[in-house]
Amino acid sequence: MGMAPTLEAFFRSHTVPYDLLYHDRSATSLETARMSQVPADRLVKAVVLDDGERCVVAVLPASRRVEFGELNAHTGRVMRLLSEEEFARYFPDCEPGAVPALANAYGLEVIWDESIAEEPDLYFEAGDHCTLVHMKTRDFIQMMRERGRRDHFAEPKFVLAGWEDDDDSD
Repeated sequence: MGMAPTLEAFFRSHTVPYDLLYHDRSATSLETARMSQVPADRLVKAVVLDDGERCVVAVLPASRRVEFGELNAHTGRVMRLLSEEEFARYFPDCEPGAVPALANAYGLEVIWDESIAEEPDLYFEAGDHCTLVHMKTRDFIQMMRERGRRDHFAEPKFVLAGWEDDDDSD
């Protein structure tokens, strides 16, 4: 399938450089990172949420997960995860579950985690489970200005038992 037509039109209207990376079909963001040999901190995923009134897409690195307490506190809303069946109608030209991080191309509100800004470039689903969009982070953030906002709501996905990082220098 390649890039979803809605996303492709969004890129054309912004004249932002990007390239596509093809990989074997994958089912999860961490599997995608492994198969495409992209660091999990640079592969961003879109998590589709609902607050009872409208759909919101949270964008964060594949190496992290949504910390709902933090997200709810920052937004003043109570978010819940939508199932693929519930959010499929918002992304009619995408394969089920292959939501592009630039969900504002679909007219949706996007909240992106500030940890994304630390990376020089990013990768994200192009609308199927075999294609990634690769672009500069500064361009991604620029494109997020439409219906997007920066926040802090993601936490590391894994905590190693018996290990804590007390060094704040890095």
